[in-house]
Amino acid sequence: QVQLVESGGGLVQAGDSLRLSCAASGRTFSHYAMGWFRRAPGKEREFVAAINRSGGATYYADSVKGRFTISRDNAKNTVYLQMNSLKPEDTAVYYCAASTRYSGSAYPVNYDYWGQGTHVTVSS
Repeated sequence: QVQLVESGGGLVQAGDSLRLSCAASGRTFSHYAMGWFRRAPGKEREFVAAINRSGGATYYADSVKGRFTISRDNAKNTVYLQMNSLKPEDTAVYYCAASTRYSGSAYPVNYDYWGQGTHVTVSS
């Protein structure tokens, strides 16, 4: 089992940047592929980005490609989401998730563990 805690959310203006962090505790972090998802007000949870166990492969939703970067530091048991050129439509609660079975999946059902989320609000 792994526990996930997100941090780094906040209120920013359009065009600003934020870096989200997700700290993992419990079992060996490098055993898990990781993903970031988000849920905007009134919408369903959607895939944002994913990274494989080693960090050598990354995957992005089209809506964030070129603006967001996912990375991980297995020595620090942490996965990051660097978000640049933020837009009001990026406003959401952002969740990190861990998967023991799939790498790079965009489907929430393929993730075994979830954090509580961190709020990101982008004003225009």
